[in-house]
Amino acid sequence: MPGQPARYSSPDSSDAVVHDLPPIRFDGQLIAIRLLVRRAEDGIWRGRMLFGAPDTEGERSTAEIFCATSEQDLWQSVRDLRDHHLRDLYRSLL
Repeated sequence: MPGQPARYSSPDSSDAVVHDLPPIRFDGQLIAIRLLVRRAEDGIWRGRMLFGAPDTEGERSTAEIFCATSEQDLWQSVRDLRDHHLRDLYRSLL
């Protein structure tokens, strides 16, 4: 996974921000991946993976499977994922 992207909004903002990640190859096709990150009211950072083209019938989303006390820790857990983990997550949503 690439390094932590820059955040352009206030660090105290609870608005969700979507970050593009490198695509994965699944059954010979490239699948777009995005990470939706937000800071909850309790101060915990939460994130979910979005697979496929945005706003289409084929788009799939995980639950908020990423949780951390800091945005930096959340990004570390995303960076620790390997392609085979992402393919398994995507496969579980089909």
